[in-house]
Amino acid sequence: MRIALLCETFSKKMGYLQRSLPKYLAMLGADVHVITMDLFPYHQTKDFAQTYSGFNQASELIADTEERFEGYTLHVLRHEKVLGHMRMVGLTDKLRKLRPDVVQTMANFGWIAMDAAKLKPALGYKLFTGNHFHVSVFPLAQRNGNQRWDGERIRCLLTRTIPGWMVSAVTEKCYAITPDCAKVANHFFGVPRSKIEVCPLGVDSEFFHPPLTPSTRETRRQLRAEIGFEPQDIVCVYSGRFSEDKNPLLLAKAISDLRKRGEPFRGLFVGNGAQAEAIRQLSGNVVLPFVPINLLGDYFRSADVGVWPTQESMSMLDAAACGLPIVVNHTLEAPERIEGNGIRYHLNELEDLIRALLELRDPDVRKRLGDHGAEKMLRDYSWLNIARRRMRDYQFAVAPDREVEETFVSEEKNLA
Repeated sequence: MRIALLCETFSKKMGYLQRSLPKYLAMLGADVHVITMDLFPYHQTKDFAQTYSGFNQASELIADTEERFEGYTLHVLRHEKVLGHMRMVGLTDKLRKLRPDVVQTMANFGWIAMDAAKLKPALGYKLFTGNHFHVSVFPLAQRNGNQRWDGERIRCLLTRTIPGWMVSAVTEKCYAITPDCAKVANHFFGVPRSKIEVCPLGVDSEFFHPPLTPSTRETRRQLRAEIGFEPQDIVCVYSGRFSEDKNPLLLAKAISDLRKRGEPFRGLFVGNGAQAEAIRQLSGNVVLPFVPINLLGDYFRSADVGVWPTQESMSMLDAAACGLPIVVNHTLEAPERIEGNGIRYHLNELEDLIRALLELRDPDVRKRLGDHGAEKMLRDYSWLNIARRRMRDYQFAVAPDREVEETFVSEEKNLA
């Protein structure tokens, strides 16, 4: 089976669906092609240069090229801006050349989804879409039922709801990564409930796993020592953008306050952004630059607790897979991510965050929650199992009358 995954952005250093899902689909025997543009994640954000300078280099993705990467073929097309949104240049010719059985897009609206839907009748592939918009990052969904028809709501109707409804008319399924993403897809992006399936993002178990071997335990010890952590320190890690909406500064303040109280907490912040300097100025906190996905697991395993103060993050899953208990805010719309392996605090309330961290002072509590999270991630959130699920759907869509048989390559035994 030939599968084409269409995505606006791609990074070889980050662990998003664009990079990980095709890796595991290829391991299951599919001929996978990722088609992207010469753009990088978050290119549209106002602080892109400040946050990602030195991590994602422009030379990493060169337009009009293709290469083999992690078992699949990566195609990079040029981009053009049409009506304020990015569109792939040459997508029609690329899909005509590849003749995929299945096309998977990341969203069900926008130029990529619209062009994929337009080409579907002529090329005969089965089209699948997705939605990764949480309520926490979509303001219209936060109005508590007050959906008045103001300018913002009308713009959504014209640019997302109607185009999304048109694309969904020729779509097999739309994969929403959480139940709240499913609600956003249905209420705002024009996807019928009957075509929405909740399918979570995954964890790459090659990189994210607990420190159970002598080698990984020694790496943990060495890395903590290099950073400057003592064996008795309780290290709280955050990774990602240091932006106002992510607000990792709140965690840094909590660590500083706990240190003043004589508590053995330290903060480890891996990433960059507008709050970086303020975090550095607070006692007990260490700031490190972004690291590639193949190294990030070592930093999670060197810590004791994972904390994401505001918005949902893929890193929550990765840290949980490494055996860390997770602290998140009370508005989290994906509670299944931290049930049995995490603690909630009241959003943006410093004292309540401190309360939550103190609940994790006991190493036995941390181990109990961390072990449960690592088991859950491997069982329910591994990219291998998610890829199996997608393959079954793809195979059934292409040949509904044929018995679905999964083909696994020998490499799968190394992923257990």
